[in-house]
Amino acid sequence: MHKFLRTVGFSLYQKDRDIEKLLDKLCEDLSGIKRMQIDEESNLCELRKEVAPGMGLAIFGEMDQEGHFQRHYYYPYLKSIDMTSDVSCSIQRHTEKETYAGLLDEYKVGISLIFYIDNSFECRERIIDHHPMDTKDVCMTGLAINGKILLPIQKTEKQRERARVAAKDRNNLLEAAKNGDEDAMETLTIEDIDLYSQASRRVMKEDLYSIIDSCFMPCGVECDQYSIIGEIIKIDVKKNQVTEEEVYDFTVECSDLIFHVGIAKKDLVGTPEVGRRFKGQIWMQGTVNFKDSLEEI
Repeated sequence: MHKFLRTVGFSLYQKDRDIEKLLDKLCEDLSGIKRMQIDEESNLCELRKEVAPGMGLAIFGEMDQEGHFQRHYYYPYLKSIDMTSDVSCSIQRHTEKETYAGLLDEYKVGISLIFYIDNSFECRERIIDHHPMDTKDVCMTGLAINGKILLPIQKTEKQRERARVAAKDRNNLLEAAKNGDEDAMETLTIEDIDLYSQASRRVMKEDLYSIIDSCFMPCGVECDQYSIIGEIIKIDVKKNQVTEEEVYDFTVECSDLIFHVGIAKKDLVGTPEVGRRFKGQIWMQGTVNFKDSLEEI
């Protein structure tokens, strides 16, 4: 059973046999299935079943000689059309399955951001047809199985503008440090020491979440899972057509990145409102947009 199945409204499916029945039912209608011939004896098929607009299950497998779909693996997905990052993305295949991971050297979060590529079928097509893998941008979503709503930190517009300027300056320093600028490295080290000192003093008399406005950091042993705190800038509610469960689709701003976060309504603690913050652990997915689409080619 996929851990994040409940995120797209399938929380009642707790046992493997129930999930197998669900997948069998979804695979009865194979209209819209994509098929790609890998070699003379093997092929790859992708079947997407939407249970709400932009949300559902992606099912992968192989079509046998009799024309029957043999299911191999599946995962829940949530689509986004909002651009998260336009930095160059490296793509690498996972060891076990015909799935891919993306890596962004995103200065805004200060780490190499790794995510699960949702349009892996397109990546495989490009590799087979020897098309370039140059990326244009990435639209990201995070799936969460639990989360909390935090109250916002009160800021004036002047403080917000100062924070934006400081973030831009830090990004420039990080880029310079990556290119070998020793002065930039020294400046960043001094800033980090000062920041740690200020936080240590404030935490003695203030609540931790009034000091930390937002955060984006790796969580657990899997490289595409993160612990985040981000400001909610838009709220959508989607209903799973199969189970009637409701799912929140938050547009979140976190460490100057904008992406979507999906979470089942029953798994969220607190009342979400625009301006409040979301705190939780997410599995990061992303759709990679290439500079030249296969349709244009």
